[in-house]
Amino acid sequence: MSEAALHPAKRKGDGAERQAAELISSLLGLTVRRRLGAGRTNAAGGDVGDLEGVPDHAIQVASWADVAAAARIKPPEAQLQASHAGVAYAATWVRFRGGTWRVVLTPEQWAAYMRLFLPEELP
Repeated sequence: MSEAALHPAKRKGDGAERQAAELISSLLGLTVRRRLGAGRTNAAGGDVGDLEGVPDHAIQVASWADVAAAARIKPPEAQLQASHAGVAYAATWVRFRGGTWRVVLTPEQWAAYMRLFLPEELP
């Protein structure tokens, strides 16, 4: 029996990652896929996110029954993963019951995106 068959939560998480990758691919016209490998670590040993194919991003995917906990806990983890990966942006994709998705950002993550639209002389 495979490990995924033994762990329903892992199977659920793997499925959510595949769904998020498909959705992002369709929205952006990119080839986005699950990042394979135990812990998804880089050479230095840090987790670098769940998905690959979005330039300059670490993407964390969460499919938790407690979506409020996912929204609290996962965005800071995504930021750490961005640091490990050496990329500028982090985002957390949270799947709600029924398959609805929301992207959750910390205020700092949101500000990083906003800086793309601000005049250069602003912080």
